[in-house]
Parts: sequence; C-alpha cells; structure tokens
Amino acid sequence: MKILQILPALEQGGVERGTVEIAAALSKAGIENAVISSGGPMVAQLEKFGVRHYMLPVHSKNPFVVWRNGRRIAKIVREEGYTLMHVRSRAPAWSVLLASRLSGVPYVATYHGLYGTKPAWLKKPYNRVMLKGTCVIAVSDCVRKHIIENYGLDPSRIVRIYRGADTAVFNGKAPHAAELRRSLGFGDGLPVITLPGRLTYLKGQKDLIAAAGMMKTRPIGLLFVGSDQGRKEYSAELREMVKQLPDSVKVVFLEHSSDMPSVYGMSDIVVSATSVKPESFGRTIPEAQAMGRLVVGTAHGGACETIIDGKTGFLVPPAKPEALAAKLDEVLAMPDSLKREICEAAAKRVREEFSTAKMCECTIELYRKIGSQCA
Repeated sequence: MKILQILPALEQGGVERGTVEIAAALSKAGIENAVISSGGPMVAQLEKFGVRHYMLPVHSKNPFVVWRNGRRIAKIVREEGYTLMHVRSRAPAWSVLLASRLSGVPYVATYHGLYGTKPAWLKKPYNRVMLKGTCVIAVSDCVRKHIIENYGLDPSRIVRIYRGADTAVFNGKAPHAAELRRSLGFGDGLPVITLPGRLTYLKGQKDLIAAAGMMKTRPIGLLFVGSDQGRKEYSAELREMVKQLPDSVKVVFLEHSSDMPSVYGMSDIVVSATSVKPESFGRTIPEAQAMGRLVVGTAHGGACETIIDGKTGFLVPPAKPEALAAKLDEVLAMPDSLKREICEAAAKRVREEFSTAKMCECTIELYRKIGSQCA
C-alpha cells in the first residue's frame, strides 16, 4: 500500500490539518505516502514526518490546467507506484479522476463541506466528481445525508469518518491560560465567552455580539479569535457593533493564536454561532470539549452530532441572538458541580468518538480495505 493525498494547498485550515494528520499516521505505521498541493506553510510539517510533497497547481479551476495536472498526477502514480489516491477538494478531484482513468489506480474523496447546489445545472455536475471514486468519505452524518438527498448516491458507497480533535494537544492542560487571560486584559473572575473562527458572516460573530447586549450577566468578556482574511468591511461592522455594547462588556479581537489550548483554557464558554450556513463538522467544539470547556452551538449541521444537548453541551436555534443570550446566562449561572459533570462527559465522548487518533485509525482501515479489494 502506497498512498497519495491531493488537496488545493497547504495553508492553515481544517482540511489541511487533516491531510497532515493522516500523513503523519501513515508514516508512523510504516506506510509510504506523499501529498500533492500547490504549496503553503504546512509543507514544512510534512517534511518533519519524512513525507514527500509534490508541488502542482492543483488549486486551479482552469480546464487546461486541470487536464495537465491530471496527466502529471498519472505520471507520478505510475512512476512511483502509488496504489491509492485520496483527494479532498473538488478542483483537484477533476484532475484525480483523469489520473485514475489514465493509470488504473483507484481514488477516494473526502466530502468536507455542505457544498452549494445552486444553480443546479452548474453546481451539481461540478460537485459530482467527488462521488466518482471507489467510495466517498463524509466527515459527519449531516454530510452523508446531504450527499444522499442531493445526489441519490447509494448509501453503501459512503463511509462516515468524523474529523478529529487532537487529544494529545487538547488534553485539558493549559499552563499558560492565566497568563494569556491577563495579557488580554480580562480580570480575574470575569466570565469569558470565546468564539474561535475566521471573521466571516458564516461564523456568526454578529449573533454573539447581539446576544451579549441582551445578556443579564454583567460584567462579561467576549473573545474573538481569528483573522478577517481581508474582509475589512465585515471586520469594521463588528467593531461598530461592539461600540454599542455597554461598558460592562469587554471585547477583544485576537487575530491569531498559536496556543489554542490556552485560549480554550481561559474561556468559561466556547461558542459556535454559525447561523447562515451549517458547518459540516466544526473542530472547535470537540477541541473545546476535550479541554474541559462548556460549549454552546447552533442546532444545525455537525454541532448536532458533537453536542448532546444538556449532557455534553448546549444547542440553541440558529440566527436567534435572544435564545443564545438566554442560554449563556443560564449556563453561567449553573452550579459548578453540574458544569464539571457536563465537561467530563463531553471530554470522554471526544476521546471515544471525535479524536484525531480515531479519525486516522478509521481512514487507514479504509485504505487497507480498498487495497485488499483491488488486489
């Protein structure tokens, strides 16, 4: 078995992280593997594990470039003896489909998102390339349902493998959390509510700011962790909203943190407030749960799978700031014993169902199964 993973680029992100995690797990298991992408800062992480990286412009949607990439990938596969390709995005999937037909080597695709289907005449044929491999990996049950309902794919061809939180990193220990809290200006005893995620309307920062204005608990702190990635207008809108909040609400925007365990560790509640579009999985919830934090998420998409309402976290209706405000007040007022019980149950479930180790184990098991079928 020799595995080749293909994705558009190795910038920061969940897809990229999952690729590197699988590459590391394969190397640890003694299985030769490599990655094709258009490059990025995470290439250095692959090199630490001795994983080869081929740089090709597989991020491109230009039909000529896609065709040329397909021929190049087929050549790599034949010359280096790769036995299975694993593609993680639609643009490179068209090149992988061609490479598979030219080389005779099978491929699988991971369906990472709830891809849009409108206009149907354009989007559905474009998305369907992800379904043409040996099987499709869905990152959650809601993605699995989306594929079946929109494309009529035989359920037996879909394998659900949850993305995972790295429980070796998010292990409940955050020795620098208090230092980070002080450096951000949050006083001792101030309840801090954190929303991790890039600054985009999809992540629901506006809903959390609106909810903070409706909360009865005072004073409180809000922490937003993520870059606007050039969305200056949206970032400016958020800061204008913050100006309307009472002085008893302290708001901090942190563009980036290389120490997310400390971010979670200093937080009383971690929020996932996606409202416009549900997330297919959302790693921040299980990461925060693994760190022993209380989580509140919106009741659609992957959050309904990572949170058991009232037992491992809390769910509120999407796009309802008033419901979010009431739930945050309720959670902050809970007895400490109940908070501990919920946090412990959540961390246990992450270790059992939503860990990176589990994701890697299931993925490699699937590779082996496909390899034995094709032998």
